[in-house]
Amino acid sequence: MTLTDIRGRLAVAPPRTRRWPGWVAVGVWAAGIAAAFAVGWYLRRAGLATEDRLPPLHARARGRPLTWELLPAAAYAAAAVAALPVLAARLAWRALPPAVWALAAGWAVTLAVSGGWDALAAPLNAPTEYPAGLAQLRPGVLEWLRTFTERLGGYTTHVRGHPPLPMLLLWALEKAGLGGTGWAAAFIIAAGTSSAAAITITVRCAAGERTARAAAPFLVLAPLALWVATSMDAVFLAVGAWGTALLALAARRRGALAFASGGGLLLGCLPYLSYGLLPLFAVPLAVLLLTRPRARVLAAAGAGLAVVPAALTLLGFWWPDGVRATLDTYLISRGSAQRSYGYFVFANLAVLGLLTGPAVAHALPRTLAALWRAARSRTVPPAAAAAALAGAGLLAVLVLDASGVTKGEVERIWVPFAAWITVAAAPHHHRPRAWLAAQAATAVAVQALVLSPW
Repeated sequence: MTLTDIRGRLAVAPPRTRRWPGWVAVGVWAAGIAAAFAVGWYLRRAGLATEDRLPPLHARARGRPLTWELLPAAAYAAAAVAALPVLAARLAWRALPPAVWALAAGWAVTLAVSGGWDALAAPLNAPTEYPAGLAQLRPGVLEWLRTFTERLGGYTTHVRGHPPLPMLLLWALEKAGLGGTGWAAAFIIAAGTSSAAAITITVRCAAGERTARAAAPFLVLAPLALWVATSMDAVFLAVGAWGTALLALAARRRGALAFASGGGLLLGCLPYLSYGLLPLFAVPLAVLLLTRPRARVLAAAGAGLAVVPAALTLLGFWWPDGVRATLDTYLISRGSAQRSYGYFVFANLAVLGLLTGPAVAHALPRTLAALWRAARSRTVPPAAAAAALAGAGLLAVLVLDASGVTKGEVERIWVPFAAWITVAAAPHHHRPRAWLAAQAATAVAVQALVLSPW
């Protein structure tokens, strides 16, 4: 064997001594999740954390764990683990994003219906959810919007906690003849799972097609699918993901100005869907830094970005007043404001680990190392570009977590961020099927043991 052959093998297969940080990270991932639930159990037993039945999740343990009900999900996962790496590698690029969307939707729905078909729409039937507030909007949408802030205290919990755009989306669905929680659930799941396709497209633009193909299977089988079906935060994920994807396409394709303005339009919706989505702008900013579009593309994106804020302001909703009113109702409520900051600032990250799974934990040390090397060398290879997208999502979570406005219920709140962090799993696994199986097993285990309101 020649010296060149030896060097080639070493380049393909990293030395074992370089693999241990990933396994340490997986150990920390598992220990952190276990510790978060153990401490939560102790605090609840001591009467110090009574807002949630199963802290840090806003959920409860199932009285009887699901068994045979999960056989369809297990079969789907087994087939996906076997087929996804091949499909991702061999499908023509035009066919890959639609396939990723369809497979992600199948995974989310198969997991959800293990609790019964009514589990898809049941979360939206709760009296605290958005659809319960539609009766107050129907008499006059413009009057409702104009008086939204001053009448905030009389609305349902989720309406009080968000800007008006989620309700306007449901109202528009109803006006289109798709009223009821069944259609709302279908819209949420279709939108949320489409984000897997959007992120795949973004990764291709920023990090190359090979990295995008490697990321696709992990985006399909991400454990966060548990809360895509069915939580309105899945729509927030879709809006941010497609806005970012269009922005990425604007730097690479013909019709750049149309892509840029469309991306800006969607991204301009984010602060009006949830006040907590502002840190998510770290992801499109990372895309801009990686793709370096022309000035006219940035101008078109900026013009699109201003449309929704300008329209809603002209119609009577002033965003800073909405933030202030929501904060006031938050502080006097018995919900998140009463939860322990000291516990949830760490436990929230354990919940993020559940959404992203062990494959991301294993990849995280190399992700951070890739970012460090790129910063020092001022070059951005594909692995570093993918790491930048994941790192931007992680940075956004850390900022929001430290702010203290996300104490609990983050299994849904983290959804728009966790999907981007999942990209970290793309370039680091030489055995993708083993890690895909670990991702699927995490989701199945949580669904078997935990009954979530979303």
